[in-house]
Amino acid sequence: MSSVQTACPYCGVGCGVIATVNPDNSVTVKGDKTHPANFGKLCSKGSALGETLSLDDRLLYPEINAQRCDWDTALNTVAEKFKDTIQKHGADSVAFYVSGQLLTEDYYVANKLMKGFIGSGNIDTNSRLCMASSVAGHKRAFGSDTVPCNYEDLELADLIILTGSNLAWCHPVTYQRINAAKKKRPELKVINIDPRQTATCDIADQHIALKAGTDAWLFNGLLQFLRNNDHLDYEYLEQYTQGFSKALDAAKKSSGSIPIVAQQCGLTEPEVAEFYRAFAKTKKVVTVYSQGINQSSSGTDKVNSIINCHLATGKIGKVGMGAFSVTGQPNAMGGREVGALSNQLVAHTDFKPDDLDMVGRFWQTDNLAQQAGLKAVDLFEAVKQKKIKALWIMATNPLVSMPDVDNIKAALESCEFVVVSDCVRTTDTMNYAHVRLPALGWGEKDGSVTNSERCISRQRAFLPPSAEAKPDWWILNQVAQRMGFKQAFNYQSPAQIFREYAELTGFENNGKRDLDLSGLDTLTDDEYQDLAPLQWPVFKTENGYQPTARLFTDGQYFHSSKKAQLIAIEPRLPQGQVSNQFPFMLNTGRVRDQWHTMTRTGKSARLVAHIPEPLMAIHPKDGLNLGLQDGGLAEISSAVGHGIVRVQLTSSQAQGDVFIPMHWSKENSVQGSVGKLISPYFDPISGQPEFKQTPVALRSYKPEWQAFILLHQGMVLPESLQNQLTYGVKIRGKQSWRYELAGETAPESWKDWIIEHFEEADWENWLEYHDRAKGYYRYAKIIDGQLQACVFISPDEQLPARDWLQDLFVKDELSLDERINLLLGQPAKQQDDAGKIICSCFGVGKNTILKAVKEQNLTDVAQITAKLKAGGNCGSCVPELKELLAGA
Repeated sequence: MSSVQTACPYCGVGCGVIATVNPDNSVTVKGDKTHPANFGKLCSKGSALGETLSLDDRLLYPEINAQRCDWDTALNTVAEKFKDTIQKHGADSVAFYVSGQLLTEDYYVANKLMKGFIGSGNIDTNSRLCMASSVAGHKRAFGSDTVPCNYEDLELADLIILTGSNLAWCHPVTYQRINAAKKKRPELKVINIDPRQTATCDIADQHIALKAGTDAWLFNGLLQFLRNNDHLDYEYLEQYTQGFSKALDAAKKSSGSIPIVAQQCGLTEPEVAEFYRAFAKTKKVVTVYSQGINQSSSGTDKVNSIINCHLATGKIGKVGMGAFSVTGQPNAMGGREVGALSNQLVAHTDFKPDDLDMVGRFWQTDNLAQQAGLKAVDLFEAVKQKKIKALWIMATNPLVSMPDVDNIKAALESCEFVVVSDCVRTTDTMNYAHVRLPALGWGEKDGSVTNSERCISRQRAFLPPSAEAKPDWWILNQVAQRMGFKQAFNYQSPAQIFREYAELTGFENNGKRDLDLSGLDTLTDDEYQDLAPLQWPVFKTENGYQPTARLFTDGQYFHSSKKAQLIAIEPRLPQGQVSNQFPFMLNTGRVRDQWHTMTRTGKSARLVAHIPEPLMAIHPKDGLNLGLQDGGLAEISSAVGHGIVRVQLTSSQAQGDVFIPMHWSKENSVQGSVGKLISPYFDPISGQPEFKQTPVALRSYKPEWQAFILLHQGMVLPESLQNQLTYGVKIRGKQSWRYELAGETAPESWKDWIIEHFEEADWENWLEYHDRAKGYYRYAKIIDGQLQACVFISPDEQLPARDWLQDLFVKDELSLDERINLLLGQPAKQQDDAGKIICSCFGVGKNTILKAVKEQNLTDVAQITAKLKAGGNCGSCVPELKELLAGA
């Protein structure tokens, strides 16, 4: 067996993992206790990484028009098409759309090729969708895209404000780090600002359930409160900042008193006052913010409204203090560093004369892009308008993740030449590629990533390349050479690329730019291979190099004045407003155990089990008014699209608001993709789309029939069947696949329908039940005692529980009782029904937990963990365990 220290490919926490390849070629993953981001802890997704490495869905060979070809043919085709398009239509007729899933070295080569040698700014990244507003806010306040804090500050603070972040589900290891610190120091106060009552509220001393989109009013009000009650740091303001007077005037105008703030934000005056007093009287304050702040048409202003309060009180650049942006992707920071956002150049430089001159000389190019390119929404609109005629998409799935995905689909359909390089063969986006290029997947890739606290970690390979898959940097390097740029793109390894990038960050820097890795620009290949996690900037020392834990400790910023800027914020509501036509506000985001479009996490049955279908969380009173039933279906529509989702009635949702996760795509669902509902509104400064506030209309949806089908072997639903469905979801189970289906027209014969769409074998080994009067149909197929398929069809959602049925597929042979009870739709007496999965780390179900609580008189989570392990790993399920205990 061999073990390798590497980095998790999921969120921006940047956890270190140890991957061990076992003698049977399976992979075991555990947390790296030496890594400063997680000290050995992993969330449910990270713990299940070893279950996601199968090759069944991998793109293994280059393809042109869905036909396999060799690498030379594919690379020459891409290079020639891009060269020809540029020659005929200019450099801005081509574009790259890249991803936070790329490694820093991949990112660097892509940006250098597009901006340095093709000569266009048209390279943007899916980080535009998650962190662009934070970048813009940082640059306005600090003069640079600088995250001043680190994770240790969360343990050393006395007040942590969590805003726009369900940290418990989206950054679980960081959340548990705060939880552990709070247990050690109960005086550590946590305030959670979120319209929803999420799992993060479990550790909150105060939950501020403000009206969606009103964050800037709340923080403007805080600035005014600090001034009115003499809690400002006047010395810091005078010595290290500018713009306070204008910022205060704007705050007074919009949020001049607590009653005004309370009314605007939908809060009570006492809860606003409690929050303001806590910030004012506490010296060590860290405000952690994420997508709930950024994904807004006024996201940049919201970021600056937070930073203003920290600058006004001097609570920044010091131990346990600061405004802390936590990133969504594993290398969102790395992409920002190398300039993969279209409005940046490279290495935290911009399209300014001095920067253009410096970068042009370093890259030795006379074709450097002179202006910013198109941001994501505008980029795809230019594709649709045929202004961009050749598009290369790398390691991302914009046909799911972008807003108004039907418009993105139209863009790709109209594009003359689409290249997609990815590790997955079929995605909603890949299906529109003229050329498919197989990239390495996690475990095969080698390079570096940067997490939310500026910590650079090595992502090391522990598996050989799958078939003909290649590194992204190599693919780009080869295309660049074929386009005539061989001298500038003669890279032989990630280490060589990293050295060049590190050298560029230090080139003519002399303290002018925050990003400086010059201490690493002479790393040997072996030193690069062994590089331990470290935070930038990294400077040379007599004995090697020195990382930096915090920035702005000296009060020096990166504006020409060396002072930070407070920004005058005039709050504004979301661009889309609720109305008689669209009376509800839609919020989107992640769920606990899934990642992006499920191409990786969807391969783990235990991760899928917690929330297996696209759902809409809605307050019970709203559900009652609309005639919605828990577990039923609802149709949701917006100005740009519609969908059908499963209903979850929950009081954690504010009335008038609904929440739908972002993960489902056409590949695994029919009508479940939330991207088709989101209008393409975006922040005019950052270009970040408004994913958190979309006006929608709802109605109960009652199909003629509903069904679920369990198969031992999975299959792609045929197009003929998909066209009949109004709702459909494909779900991986334990040695089975599950399909949740609904439709408007029932066939004359369910048996014939099953044979046509799901069966190829004969019907000698089957069990059948059909109640024609009521519309119920049940079917099961058993071969040599083993369950192969079962079908349950109903005129409504009154269908048996699925979990115990899926457990039957694991058995080599069904007992007589299990066969008898199969079509009854209930487990046999000797069969345990674990119920809905609550703890994904250990696969512990709701019924198992409730049974243990009752029979063993368990009274707290620690006892449940001791008996069942549930809650004993990442802790993300602890809030649900508490709910079960309370109910029991």
